[in-house]
Amino acid sequence: MLEIERKFLVTSDIFKKKAEKSTHIIQGYLNSHPERAVRVRIKGDKGYLTIKGKSNTTGTSRFEWEKEIDKEEAEKLLLLCEEGIIEKIRYEIPSGIHIIEVDEFLGKHKGLFLAEIELQDENEMFSKPYWLEKEVTGDPRYYNSQLSKSTYPML
Repeated sequence: MLEIERKFLVTSDIFKKKAEKSTHIIQGYLNSHPERAVRVRIKGDKGYLTIKGKSNTTGTSRFEWEKEIDKEEAEKLLLLCEEGIIEKIRYEIPSGIHIIEVDEFLGKHKGLFLAEIELQDENEMFSKPYWLEKEVTGDPRYYNSQLSKSTYPML
């Protein structure tokens, strides 16, 4: 399956007033290689195993395969993950026909807010709320697999 998304920094939590849903997420990486990442995630009361491929040249598209697994299995797999577990709260905000997901990072990334919008096509237009700021699509520093190895703010 092809994932097409764009990412933006958000510096204000004003978006929270428009959020329809928020979910606690804990995730780690069994493999965080830039050409392939294998992620374990607990999102709310569900577990997931996800494989992501290398991004295209713009950083907008890449292969993604995800499978729901038991939460208990995900908890055990998190113990096998590389150092650098990520914890965040994901907010879902409607914007036209799209949902913008904003991650508020906790722990060593506290203060970082990253927004993602999934698209059907790389050139698809979308309604961009004023609180979406600098676009960071394709900047590997903002891939969760790389954030797991760093602290915020990044240089």
